Amino acid sequence: MRRGWKMALSGGLRFCRRMLAWVPVLVIVLVVLWSYYAYVFEMCVVTVANTVEKVIYLAVYHALFVFFIWTYWKSIFTLPHQPHQKFFMSYGDKERYENEERPEVQKQMLLDIAKKLPVYTRTGNGAVRFCDRCHLIKPDRCHHCSVCSMCVLKMDHHCPWVNNCIGFSNYKFFLQFLAYSVLYCLYIATTVFQYFIKYWVGDLPNTRSKFHVLFLLFVACMFFVSLMILFGYHCWLLSRNKTTLEAFSAPVFLSGPDKNGFNLGFIRNFQQVFGENKKLWLLPIGSSPGDGHSFPMRSMNESQNPLLANEEHWEDNEEDGRGYYIKTSQKPNGNQMTMRPTCNPKWNGPSQGSVASV
Repeated sequence: MRRGWKMALSGGLRFCRRMLAWVPVLVIVLVVLWSYYAYVFEMCVVTVANTVEKVIYLAVYHALFVFFIWTYWKSIFTLPHQPHQKFFMSYGDKERYENEERPEVQKQMLLDIAKKLPVYTRTGNGAVRFCDRCHLIKPDRCHHCSVCSMCVLKMDHHCPWVNNCIGFSNYKFFLQFLAYSVLYCLYIATTVFQYFIKYWVGDLPNTRSKFHVLFLLFVACMFFVSLMILFGYHCWLLSRNKTTLEAFSAPVFLSGPDKNGFNLGFIRNFQQVFGENKKLWLLPIGSSPGDGHSFPMRSMNESQNPLLANEEHWEDNEEDGRGYYIKTSQKPNGNQMTMRPTCNPKWNGPSQGSVASV
């Protein structure tokens, strides 16, 4: 009997927690609905006298409003992707792992399982990344979300304002939501400003619209500043192909920690989120390449196979066909050095090279 009451109480608490999680979303929705009413009716319909100006304001506003709402909807209701079933432990492996009391044996068991999977990142002590709650080998850039109670592919963070975990499946939509939010607030502030001044100095009559116009400018500016800071931060992350979690803790590869391990250059970093089809960049339609389980790395050779670190090879520049001679060697302290001579099709020796640490 007591057990039944405890289960009912636990279920009730979980339900309340899920309902409370929607409060921030409800606040945003109410603010947006009020802003729509204040701008369309109190500002454009009542305050703006010029018909042409009124039509232009409403046309541009509704275009931004549609994209703003569309991206917000996609950020909320696009479910985060979980790892593929092959990353989960089998029933037999799970039993052997849980019954084994020696940590070194458990570590070796995870290593043996991970050899069959495309995972190249490790924990800080070099062990295979394993989730003891989901019982799976974590794919690269995957993390467990305590709020969603599951592992999320390429997890960035859990956002209470969309009540969803931001990761591989919806990071593009989240960035678009921030961008259109900034444009939405900026457009409202710039078009409302002249009428704010007119109400302030008394050029327009003191009606009900005055309160809405004055408050609309204040709210738009307040949200614009806060959203611009957040959007700028995520643009910086995008330019370096990092997640929020990776910005605080650098991913660890077989060769050691590397804060720029996934940095492929600005263009390729951008394409990792928005894809190569330019027609889809502004639309909240999924276009991110890959399946979220593995990602191209800056030093793929060192990450995939440390034995290749002592080999010499050529790399071709796809843009102009020139060759790069790359020589990688092992230093006594275990760090790797890479020699990259100046790109020159007539290069005949290492005298033009420069040495840089990888």
